[in-house]
Amino acid sequence: MPGKRMKMKVCLVGEAAVGKTSLIRRFVHDDFDDKYIQTLGTKVSKKEIALDVPKHGEFTVDMTVWDIMGQKGFRELLKDAYFYGAKGIIAGCDLTRKATLDDLDDWIEGVYSVTGRVPIEIFANKADLKEKWELTEKEVEQFSKAYDSPYHFTSAKTGDSVEEAFRNLAARIASERLADRPATVKA
Repeated sequence: MPGKRMKMKVCLVGEAAVGKTSLIRRFVHDDFDDKYIQTLGTKVSKKEIALDVPKHGEFTVDMTVWDIMGQKGFRELLKDAYFYGAKGIIAGCDLTRKATLDDLDDWIEGVYSVTGRVPIEIFANKADLKEKWELTEKEVEQFSKAYDSPYHFTSAKTGDSVEEAFRNLAARIASERLADRPATVKA
């Protein structure tokens, strides 16, 4: 792994059963389990990735991904504790349930109220269930434009676009953080 290191906390938010835990499991362990187990509170996972940041070179990124329980009441109750220090957001919706995209506004605004504006990626999950989609690509695209955010059609089951989407967020966070660094002055 490269010599320069960077740590980043990322929060994965969205309604219950959109596949947040499965997306993290696919990203961290390259594994999928179709049994639904509700996340209680939060679950923290870590993955180390190599990243080439334009104009800054290679970094080892220690990414900590916080899987936040999908119940609305929980979000309001503990948002300060769970969102504090997050450098980026993964906002997940379920392509087979239209309401999950509508509810993402509240999740994103909840994170922003604690972190300020941080990079965000929209994950439209369950892309493998195309025959059951209630959302169109146009709807996901319009939503992502409102947040000036990239979007990805992901499948935790097949792994499609999962690694790429997480890496894209990591690269955006790294670029933003490095751009904010003050210049080093040598005497």
